[in-house]
Amino acid sequence: MRICLWRAAALASAIGAVGLYGCGSNIPQPQAVQNRVTLQSFSGPSSCADLEQYIEDTAVLDMRTRMEAMKDGSGGWWGWDVARGGDTSEAMAGAPAADGKASSGPSAYTTTNTQVAGVDEADFVKNDGTRIFVLSGQNLFLSRSWPASQLSLAGQLKIEGWPREMFLDEKDHVVIFSQVWEPYALDQRFAGASACSPMYCGYYYSNTVKMTVVDVSDLSLPKVTHEFYLPGSYSNSRRIGSSIRLVLSDQFLFPADVRWWPEYSEGLYEDKGRLSRAIDELMVENEKKIRAHALADWLPESRSLVGGTETKIGYDCSSFYKTNAPTKLGLVTVATLNLDRPEQVGRTSVVAESGEIYASTSSLYVANRHWWWWPQPGQTDATYIHKFDITNPDQAAYVASGQVDGHIVDQFSMDEDQNGYFRIATTIARRVNDPFNRWGRLETTNLLQVLGEDSGSLKVVGKSPELAKGERIFSSRFVGDKGYVVTFRQIDPLFTFDLSDPTQPKPVGELKVPGFSSYIHPIDQDHLLTIGTYIPENNTDWRARALQLTIFDVSDLSSPKQKFVQLVGTAYSWSEAQYEHKAFNYFPEKKLLAIPFFDWKYGTTSSGDYWYSFVSDLRVYGIDTASGITPKGAVSMKDVYQVFNDYGWSYYWQPMVRRSVMADQYVYAISDAGIRVADISNLSSPIATVKFTKSAEK
Repeated sequence: MRICLWRAAALASAIGAVGLYGCGSNIPQPQAVQNRVTLQSFSGPSSCADLEQYIEDTAVLDMRTRMEAMKDGSGGWWGWDVARGGDTSEAMAGAPAADGKASSGPSAYTTTNTQVAGVDEADFVKNDGTRIFVLSGQNLFLSRSWPASQLSLAGQLKIEGWPREMFLDEKDHVVIFSQVWEPYALDQRFAGASACSPMYCGYYYSNTVKMTVVDVSDLSLPKVTHEFYLPGSYSNSRRIGSSIRLVLSDQFLFPADVRWWPEYSEGLYEDKGRLSRAIDELMVENEKKIRAHALADWLPESRSLVGGTETKIGYDCSSFYKTNAPTKLGLVTVATLNLDRPEQVGRTSVVAESGEIYASTSSLYVANRHWWWWPQPGQTDATYIHKFDITNPDQAAYVASGQVDGHIVDQFSMDEDQNGYFRIATTIARRVNDPFNRWGRLETTNLLQVLGEDSGSLKVVGKSPELAKGERIFSSRFVGDKGYVVTFRQIDPLFTFDLSDPTQPKPVGELKVPGFSSYIHPIDQDHLLTIGTYIPENNTDWRARALQLTIFDVSDLSSPKQKFVQLVGTAYSWSEAQYEHKAFNYFPEKKLLAIPFFDWKYGTTSSGDYWYSFVSDLRVYGIDTASGITPKGAVSMKDVYQVFNDYGWSYYWQPMVRRSVMADQYVYAISDAGIRVADISNLSSPIATVKFTKSAEK
């Protein structure tokens, strides 16, 4: 006799499921999109017991859906993964002070390219006009950058694990996020293993985000002041003043003794009935193993290190929330570190899958997608939005949730206007019948929706007509009461929207041009600067492609115009700025754009030099809405690039140019291998170069 451990009533409550649950292979039918999504906190005297049961119920459903797919040999996860990449006399005026800061800095300089004014975004490069900080390999490199002719490496600091990104505040704090591995109850892969190096367990395997607070008031002597270890993976972060909001995601590890396929025996996989019974029995055993664990196993403690003293940081079950909408097993945590009081970290968590985030100066939004755990024709994808109030500098507070049709491509698909309305551009994928595919096929269309907050809910108050059927959104941008959306299939339609009435977002103009834009940057209220890929209409030769910069005139929303175009490189070329906005560096004071550039010159050779055909530099362009896009030259780091050759590369260390800083008339090219500066008037003749020491991987 088999005992059915699956708690039907509890599971139905946890995921909003309906229908019958039984032993063996029965699992609930895929649930409809939840139109009134809410988050409910685990409060009251049984909060921790309820939280544990909810996690285990969701883990059981997760396990069963994976294993059920094995019965007909299809296997794997089911979800909605829709396919979607000279003279330096002026500079010499200031000399470095003893603490590493220049006595006077440039009149204007660029910092990290961000989506919202006043909301800083973390990156592996930060600067303040006189100092440049770079995370490379496992090190923080601290450089004096002003005057430009005195660019020099002042200090470096080894960081535990794999450093991802960092912030630099106005009080000489650098806060670094790195991935590390910690021995938790459900993750004992490397417990006691001396072979697991910090980089190996940080980059290749990690289960914890480490926040390291460093005092950089003296560049030559950076001092670690606080360290925090928080279970999960680094997802994203924002900084507003002294408050840092870190979004972590955790997928929850299943117990090590959970098995995902029956023990092999002759003929098992040829006999479907026998295989089905074996899988049913294994699911029952797996459920026992899942429910045997305590909450502390699923939610390991955090810890902090201050002045060499370690403190365990427990969790408050009432700060956890569950959703009434189907979502993959996971945990999204908004952790807050107030640098004015850096002794503790406040946390608010949702048991759900993590997604993109958007933050204004007062609100943070987390998007996660509806989970169709079993695909079938008739399904349409959807995204759930959870809003948090971040006006409290110590803790994020849950406010409201909502649902929109479709899915987003990136953070620029979302925006909050000055009146608190939330705008979102989505691509909708509908699964329709297909005689050649039992799961159906996907058809796409696109939509712009506006949500307003009402009694604890985010409700759709307006939506545009569906547009560009058969295409998908590649980029979006919201500027005041205007919206811009680029879709692509064969040509690039730029749609313009009038959003002055949130209840009636109206598409008012459309411009079709070859190729597509993957990032949109507003120059002023009448012009957009974009980067993307040029693809000739009806193109049959992929070698005709190229990287493309474009200035659009949107002064008349009803009639947008492609005003200027600059093609860059060959079909082999690409720039990180095409898919990472932090690599896109527009300097409005000087009307300059800098982008990292990579190319391969087909057919060029040099005796025995494999890297001769490769190009890695920083391309600089003059941007003028009246005269167009003018190439100013390039800062090359090819010599640095070639020194390391292929044996010096790794997934986490690449010597190609990736970022830039501009200050007055100087341009700094930055890579994992170092920094090089040149005058804009003579970019081919560098003024100074700093090379970083590459730490050997252990």
